[in-house]
Order: sequence, then structure tokens, then C-alpha cells
Amino acid sequence: MAEPPRPDRPGVDDPGRGRRIAVDVGSVRIGVASSDPDGILATPVETVPRSKERGPDAPDIRRIVEIVREYEAVEVIVGLPQTLRGEPGKAAKLASDFARRLRRALPDVPVRLADERFTTVTAARALRESGVSARGARPVIDQAAAVAILQGWLDERSSVVNESGRDAGDSR
Repeated sequence: MAEPPRPDRPGVDDPGRGRRIAVDVGSVRIGVASSDPDGILATPVETVPRSKERGPDAPDIRRIVEIVREYEAVEVIVGLPQTLRGEPGKAAKLASDFARRLRRALPDVPVRLADERFTTVTAARALRESGVSARGARPVIDQAAAVAILQGWLDERSSVVNESGRDAGDSR
């Protein structure tokens, strides 16, 4: 039986300074976020519709690849749903399959998996508290979840890089 997917650790084999792209993979939509070149702040980019096609040339994969190229991203982070005990959730296979397809489409850009417990729930709650109506807000929630995934990655990366004595902008 195949080993279940596990999240990667930020800062390990770090590509250095540059924008990161995060994706929150759902069964209907993919939320996308990007960071600034210094890896400090995550911001929403767009929501990409999921394609029923599952090949490397599927429209959703092609659009994410376009975004990665447009932003000149040095790393892509895919949210990996986990249970409260840190085990892969039911949606983990969906996310890890998507990450595998992205790796094939982006052989020159590292594609990492990041623990994404509570990101969608937290994003939905924050939007609701800020007065955003739940009706029609799903695309915004998906982007906000991608922002939460990426911001968590950036914060942990900064901590790891600073602990190792490297500047967050240094390549190694």
C-alpha cells in the first residue's frame, strides 16, 4: 500500500527569495494566492474552476501553470487536508493527486504539500464576521483559504530560515 501523503516543511531545500503560489484544491474550485517577492505577505489571486479532466493538460492545471509562470513563482504550495490528529483527511488524495500533476507540468518549480487544517473553516468564519454574505462567497472563501495556507507557510519558513541564520531572502 502506498505511503499516505505528508506535508512538507517550509525552509527545507528552500529556493530562496521569490514569489510563492498557494492553491487550495477543492472538488469544484481551486483558490489561488501569491506572496510578495520577499515572502512576507500572502494575497488572493483568483479562483480557478476544477476541470473534470485529470490529465496534465487539464484546464485547471494549465491555468495554475500560467499563474506560476506569470508571477515567476519559485515554489508552489498545495494545501493538504489533515484530520485533527494530523492524519491525511478524505480530501488529501484529491490534493496530493493535483500536486503530483502540477509537479509533472512544472518540473523546474518545487511543488510542496502544506498542512491545511481549518483553513477553509477559518476563512469562511473571517469573511462572515466581516459582513460578507455566504451566498456567492464560495470563490472568495477558496481564495481566502489559499491565503491562509500560504501565510502559514511563509510564517513558518521565515522562522526556519531565521533560526538557521540565513536571511529569508538568501537562497541557502
